Amino acid sequence: MPTVQVLDSYLGIDPAAWDAVVGDGSPFLEHTFLAGLERLGCATPETGWTPRPILVRDDGDRLIGAAPGWVKTHSMGEFVYDHGWAHAAQGANLPYYPKLVVGVPFSPVTGQRLLVAPDADTDAVRAGLLAGMQAAVEGCHGLHVLFNTASEAQWLAERGAFSRLQYQFHWTNHDYASFDDFLARFTSKKRNKIRRERKELHGLRLEATSNPGAERLDAMHGFYVQHCRNFGPWGRVYLSRDFFQYLGEVWGDRLHVVLAYDGDEPVAGTFNVLKGDRLYGRHWGAREDVKFLHFEVCYYQAIDECIRRGLRVFEPGHGGGHKYRRGFEPTITYSSHWLAHGALHHALAEHAKAEGERVHEQVAELSEISPLKPLA
Repeated sequence: MPTVQVLDSYLGIDPAAWDAVVGDGSPFLEHTFLAGLERLGCATPETGWTPRPILVRDDGDRLIGAAPGWVKTHSMGEFVYDHGWAHAAQGANLPYYPKLVVGVPFSPVTGQRLLVAPDADTDAVRAGLLAGMQAAVEGCHGLHVLFNTASEAQWLAERGAFSRLQYQFHWTNHDYASFDDFLARFTSKKRNKIRRERKELHGLRLEATSNPGAERLDAMHGFYVQHCRNFGPWGRVYLSRDFFQYLGEVWGDRLHVVLAYDGDEPVAGTFNVLKGDRLYGRHWGAREDVKFLHFEVCYYQAIDECIRRGLRVFEPGHGGGHKYRRGFEPTITYSSHWLAHGALHHALAEHAKAEGERVHEQVAELSEISPLKPLA
């Protein structure tokens, strides 16, 4: 029989064993990232993120399942935006926090959250992980599995959770040979508009690098901090300079950093992460408000890199209708939720059902009026 464990730290877990169940999944699920957040003080009880990993082992004590759990005392850094739910609970004199979150801190990236070894029985391991989550949620007022897969959301829905739908804008590589090949999907007017945007950088010099050194990572961390502070309490600075340097050391060529320079002075930048056939856009910031610079540094340079490397998908993060107008396609994302209070659970499930119907309608409408011409 599988053995289920609920731990209070990622640091004592064997990295190779954890990463074996992550497999080809998101790099932000890997032990390097999660344990680094804990070790360097970014995701800790002091910041409202108490580690609560859930493990499943087989009879030989081999790790065959894992879920990245955290006990939360707030809803910051999650990107599923359940603040309204918390306010509704407060208005009804019902507790909402603490809550158990299964997901990746500060990273609205999609992928599996119920991690299963490739050679293990998926249903049996998922059942073990569910038992672990039910144990870990003791003392909490809800369970929230964030940015999971559609199949995981369906599996959890069959066991009492309800699904919440949102959508992001992802870029998909349809075997483009060049950026101009991608632009051919647009009308002539829109093609010329994007070409003008790429040219109007007011003399700034762009530099895209993999395996960025300490100086570039320092600059990028400064942009990240500034960008967070521009959003006030919604943009809390969680990631430290040491964490950026740490990722440079442990991930190296996985990092894709684009910096814009005015002379020798970096004035804007973006921080991307590569794994498998995906590029993930994570952090951006700028010291100067230069028209179109955000689009070039965050989107067009990343699209160039995806085409050059033959990557299939670029996930640039949450939100942004401006992405849609530049060739990014609406993509539904999922999360799964269970509330301890029955009446609150029912009310929020009904709300999420109506919200999900609107999401499907919006995605269908956006797909219908896409600026991209249909593929031949």
